[in-house]
Amino acid sequence: MMTCSRRQLICSVLLLLAVAPLAAQSLTAKRLPFPWWKSEPFKKEIGLSADQSGRIEKIWETTRPELRVEWDELLRLESKLSHLIQKDADEAVLSRQIDRVESARANANKTRSIMLVQMLKVLTPEQRVQFKVLHDRWQRDREKRPPNTTRRDE
Repeated sequence: MMTCSRRQLICSVLLLLAVAPLAAQSLTAKRLPFPWWKSEPFKKEIGLSADQSGRIEKIWETTRPELRVEWDELLRLESKLSHLIQKDADEAVLSRQIDRVESARANANKTRSIMLVQMLKVLTPEQRVQFKVLHDRWQRDREKRPPNTTRRDE
């Protein structure tokens, strides 16, 4: 008879497999962020100077290689987890791999969050308020569009 924790693990793993394609799309979106600091409408509406745009670009260019390595590692670990699930691997092996996947995800998200905070620190308090308004609008518009479509200013 199957224990409750084993049943929960199996259900969790099956759910993970079901959402894996969506997660891959999400990772792709995170790997290719909208370069708002280069967008003329964004720059104009928040009053972003050429100096500020350049400083933000430098933060992006400095962080991008690290982010790429971390996202690639996450994808590799997720692929290995999927393979282990398909092979019906032992619960302990699956648990260790899930820990690796989630640790890699946390590292990538931490790097990305620190980068975003550094970018926002370049803005004045007034620009941050306006940026949030524009970003929220951009996100709402983006969510309304069908997957895999972009606007020209992205």
